[in-house]
Amino acid sequence: MAALYRRCKDVMPFARFVEPGRVALVADGPLKGKLVSVVDIIDQTRALVDGPCSGVSRQQLRLNQLHLTKFRLNYPFTAPTRMVRKAWTDAKLTEKWTESQWATKLANKEKRAQMTDYDRFKLTSARVKRNRARTAVFKSLKVKAARSGTFGKKNVPKAAAKKVRTKKPSAKKPAKK
Repeated sequence: MAALYRRCKDVMPFARFVEPGRVALVADGPLKGKLVSVVDIIDQTRALVDGPCSGVSRQQLRLNQLHLTKFRLNYPFTAPTRMVRKAWTDAKLTEKWTESQWATKLANKEKRAQMTDYDRFKLTSARVKRNRARTAVFKSLKVKAARSGTFGKKNVPKAAAKKVRTKKPSAKKPAKK
């Protein structure tokens, strides 16, 4: 049976299931952006959730309001809030969530939403400077690699030093009579 499960696990289309202990992010409503843990499944469309460390009291939410995360807490079926809180703190879920890519993307999105026009201008000019520097370094590395023959034949001749432009001495023209 275990071998069959392992084979099926490789081809299963979903990795996250609505199950007791699954941590979810509320995507809609007044609790938007808060983490909750599924305590019980009421029916096909609703679940009983609790978020003791995120300020969400025990209540039912529609499943289409939840985004399931990769985190899962271990506690018994229909556990009271104190057990959910203990499992939450023991797993250090809040710290793990803040370090996750998902949370950092949400924080960056929030920062961008709070930006003023001047902040957006400064960001754009900083990106332009960064990209210019990046391009210059890339081109120099590319030429260096071509000269050393890293990618096959040495097909880039050594470039002559750039000629320094100097002002030509202006010859004085004879004055018109």
